[in-house]
Amino acid sequence: MSGLLTFERLKWASFTHSAVYTVLLVVWLVPGLAGLEAVFGMGHGVGWIAMSLACIVALRLRVIDLRLAVAVAVLGGIGPFIGSYEFVRQSRARRTGRSRGAPGFA
Repeated sequence: MSGLLTFERLKWASFTHSAVYTVLLVVWLVPGLAGLEAVFGMGHGVGWIAMSLACIVALRLRVIDLRLAVAVAVLGGIGPFIGSYEFVRQSRARRTGRSRGAPGFA
């Protein structure tokens, strides 16, 4: 299972979820797009549930740390950009070798 749940795959899934949420906000603001609002609203809801479950499993497998899991699973329902930001922040920290969190995180 840990081969499927990699940091990079979760990061791109988070970016995709943020894009769906962005479209949802746009169609919510534009009058007359109620049908699209329902579609992207469902996409956001299902995406958040899937991301939450994936991040909980990834946390248990030590693919991601607790801070990132909380950013996605807890805060992602109201703003998935927080999780995407945290993925970017941790990607940069990993590249420079300044990773924080539980031992074993590279």
